[in-house]
Amino acid sequence: MQRWAIWVNFRHWIGLRGLKLNSESYKVQTVVIGAGVVGLAIARELARSGREVLVLEAGSRFGEGTSSRNSEVIHAGIYYPTGSLKAMLCVRGRELLYEYCSSRMVGHRKCGKWIVASDDRQAVKLDAICRQAQTNGVRLQQVTGDAVHAQCPDVKAAAGLWSPETGIIDAHGLMLSLLGELEDAGGQLVVNSPVLAVDSSHGDHRLTVGGKAPVTLIANEVINATGLAAPGLAEGWGGLSGSAKPKQWLARGVYFAYSGTHPFKHLIYPLPEPGGLGVHLTLDLAGQARFGPDVEWVDSEDYTVDPNRISAFVEGIRQWWPSVDAGRLQPAYAGIRPKLAGPDGSFADFRIDGPEEHGLAGLVHLFGIESPGLTSCLAIAEYVKQQLS
Repeated sequence: MQRWAIWVNFRHWIGLRGLKLNSESYKVQTVVIGAGVVGLAIARELARSGREVLVLEAGSRFGEGTSSRNSEVIHAGIYYPTGSLKAMLCVRGRELLYEYCSSRMVGHRKCGKWIVASDDRQAVKLDAICRQAQTNGVRLQQVTGDAVHAQCPDVKAAAGLWSPETGIIDAHGLMLSLLGELEDAGGQLVVNSPVLAVDSSHGDHRLTVGGKAPVTLIANEVINATGLAAPGLAEGWGGLSGSAKPKQWLARGVYFAYSGTHPFKHLIYPLPEPGGLGVHLTLDLAGQARFGPDVEWVDSEDYTVDPNRISAFVEGIRQWWPSVDAGRLQPAYAGIRPKLAGPDGSFADFRIDGPEEHGLAGLVHLFGIESPGLTSCLAIAEYVKQQLS
């Protein structure tokens, strides 16, 4: 019953906004494929610019993919290479996100984080991280191990960096807010509507949409914001050259929750590792602690949390929190990062391909939108709108 009501809403939206070409084909202005946090942010931005926007989501709800399986951290923009999209969009996105959350009463807290070096060998690497952050326009304070211990008595550290701009956010609350503003601007989300194929070889974009009542949509603009599914959708995209279809690797990360009380008020991060930022401690808005994610390269989407990985977690955590109680760690959830570089540890930037990259007017593909995608979502939306100008 719920699914049918949703599809009726789609037909109603098409009846009001779309131009009916025949019994199963409709003309629409702008289609965003994918209703994660990035897709919803883009749709909101485009709808507020005066466009008629339709968001198509294959699942039964918004935000069930990568957007619901991350650390819910607002990143400062510390580590990313100067001039990269990740660096620029994270810093800009963080500023936009704090302002947005404050003005819309979306749950968040600028709690700050410590990056800790557990021994002298790691401590020498903090200088490079501090310089990179400064180049990116991010404030960090470099301190001694004693200074870290004064703030976090339970943490073992030879030295550390304090990031006051790092925070946490209610990702679901953010997506609800973005969806509400999309609808206020006249846009519409339609779930249970998988895009099966797209052909952009005839001057427009023809989308074959599945579901209970399959339909063909002909759009002026299309944004592929399907996260993990983006390269697969692009692979069969008519009119898109082979060079515009990147290879993707999948890096699974699991999280373990820590039951009961703990001594932390700030996030605690070890030094970064290839593929991620190391097994770190994050907090939710209720104050519960969780650890993760680790990095495991996988061949397919598999969100299993193997309880046996707890031993590796405990070993990593004890490098900076010796008194962690392993018995209070419990399997929580897993997420998968869409990577444009493999296990060799090389850096891969966000890839946001507009008409200048692939030569097709009105089309933007988003590939490799992993961390800091949540932090960057509002800035990514601005960037996509510029690509379509």
